[in-house]
Amino acid sequence: MEDGEEGMIRVAVNGVCGRMGSRVASLVSKDKDLKLVAALEKQGHPLLGKDVGSLVGEGELGVKVSDNLNVKADVLIDFSEPDSSVAKASLCASQGIALVVGTTGHTEEQLSRLKESSKYIPCLISPNMSLGVNLLFQIAAQVAKVLGEGYDIEIVEVHHRFKKDAPSGTALKLAQEICKATGRELNEVAVYGRQGMTGERPRNQIGLHALRVGDTVGGHKVIFGTLGETIELVHSAHSRDTFASGAIRAAKFLVGKPPGLYEMRQVISL
Repeated sequence: MEDGEEGMIRVAVNGVCGRMGSRVASLVSKDKDLKLVAALEKQGHPLLGKDVGSLVGEGELGVKVSDNLNVKADVLIDFSEPDSSVAKASLCASQGIALVVGTTGHTEEQLSRLKESSKYIPCLISPNMSLGVNLLFQIAAQVAKVLGEGYDIEIVEVHHRFKKDAPSGTALKLAQEICKATGRELNEVAVYGRQGMTGERPRNQIGLHALRVGDTVGGHKVIFGTLGETIELVHSAHSRDTFASGAIRAAKFLVGKPPGLYEMRQVISL
């Protein structure tokens, strides 16, 4: 490393030209404890070879957008697509690079492959990196447990029109945490939107609803309702920097940790 860079954490960003990846790269470039060493995109991407700094509004950084990780990194932050994140997890496992995965939309088989990498490297996989949302996961589970079966549960999420997976990974995580706290199996109680003559609502059902609106960053609402009252838990993201900052915090946490699968609640001591 150059003078003044000794001791800095070397960060690679996968999916660097995307909405989240570009914000991660920008914030990494400004962090005195971090050094952006690799800016990764898929093969054939039109911005390959461009200086990533000029693409994220930080001026020339001397790091070109590449489809190949050919430098030494301490940690890789991934906001890409499911296939790409799985491939990068295998690469990180082979090279001893810690891994933070914020990509959503994985199949169960892809998630299994991601988790396999944690046998060899410290790995954190989270559908949402924000402090507020990770607190919401715990609060929603606790509220569901206290209220019991007499309350209906509906989860509504809203994101920008470009989001490819639905419902969001965060909405699914909320439902999973509620199921864990109340002894339910999500695949048995989940309903994804409703249409037609659905009949009376089953007592243990959890509804998940996905809205796609313009350039909305992200919002989630958990609604608990019974005859006579309604309780709502709401989180709204105003900027992608909320998630990018959380991913960077996770990256700093992971470096130097033993191999294993970590959670955001450990990063933020919840």
